[in-house]
Amino acid sequence: MRITQSAKLADVCYDIRGPVLARAKELEAEGKHIVKLNIGNPGAFGFEAPPEVIAAVVENLQRASGYSDSKGIPAAREAVARHYAGIGVAGAGAEDVYLGNGVSELIQVALQALLDSGDEVLIPSPDYPLWTAAVSLTGARPVHYRCDESAGWAPDLEDLRSKVTPRTKAVVVINPNNPTGAVYPRAVLEQIAAVAREHELVLMADEIYDRILYDGAEHTSVAVLAPDVLTLTFSGLSKAYLVAGYRAGWMLVAGPKQDAREYLEGLEILTNMRLCANHPAQHAVAAALAGPQSIQAMTLPTGRLGAQRNRSLELLAAIPGVSCVRPEGALYLFPRLDPDVYRVKDDQQLVLDLLEQQHLLLVQGTGFNLPTTDHLRIVTLPPVDVLEDAIGRLAAFLSGYAG
Repeated sequence: MRITQSAKLADVCYDIRGPVLARAKELEAEGKHIVKLNIGNPGAFGFEAPPEVIAAVVENLQRASGYSDSKGIPAAREAVARHYAGIGVAGAGAEDVYLGNGVSELIQVALQALLDSGDEVLIPSPDYPLWTAAVSLTGARPVHYRCDESAGWAPDLEDLRSKVTPRTKAVVVINPNNPTGAVYPRAVLEQIAAVAREHELVLMADEIYDRILYDGAEHTSVAVLAPDVLTLTFSGLSKAYLVAGYRAGWMLVAGPKQDAREYLEGLEILTNMRLCANHPAQHAVAAALAGPQSIQAMTLPTGRLGAQRNRSLELLAAIPGVSCVRPEGALYLFPRLDPDVYRVKDDQQLVLDLLEQQHLLLVQGTGFNLPTTDHLRIVTLPPVDVLEDAIGRLAAFLSGYAG
């Protein structure tokens, strides 16, 4: 008997862990060493969790063997609420916070509770592909609005406005952006909030990289700018606190909650169904938010993350036909291959060829729902010497690919 997959998966892809990674695993099984710059996993590159975060989990292990409240333990939810109240989010309280097994779980919960088949959600292009996949799984339609590379990858507001229809239910903001590293100006966020306000859309803000900022960039949480718009803000400990494996994320609901009672009941149903988030990891949240913010020193030009980003930009700039917008946040570079120099028809095949020839694993731009085949994403977490080797491999590959 042939068992087939659900038709719901027809438009779902997640190329960060897709077929190219599968081939990389086959090469590793053959004894090949693969340089993996495809996933933003700090623990894989020698970054260690803050000691106070580890201590908080260890100290509470005996008390964390049972289920917690489905929304999360009070101490963690209160800490998250204090954080957002401290940056100016109106009315942020512990009851407005939901803890999850990473932001990924909470994104899916938030969308499942909101969307019916045929609804639409505005998502940036390029995007973190989980957003597109999670919308598709609900039976709704992801609609991508353009981000403009010539404007530092800021959203094209006219394009966004033009794609609102009567079926549009929400607009997603990924800030700082993965994969581009763009940090959106306050004025841009105000205009996105204005679109949501005018069309009565839910704002969904993915802000997991909000503390990973370079060159003096300042991050503004869109919930601060839109107290009259229902806004869901997603963040967690994976990136800024270097504990991706803890799967400790949160979602804050802000704005006119009295107008969203049915939706909030849906969130309660879905969070109750999964019983609770990882209980031991929840004890890391308050310790992380109250502890030293060591990531800030790492992003300075003299810090590890800052130095790795800067050296990578230098090396990419030296490759003919390659350019890269300087990212202000996150952990990635998103270089462009000049189409007049590199005639790329299939960028997945490009990264597969790169893997086969140079044993270097990257992700193609179309994997982030970019409509063109002229970009790659490079993770900047490895030490400088690894990045120098990796970008040297990319340069060698492209020298034979040009023309």
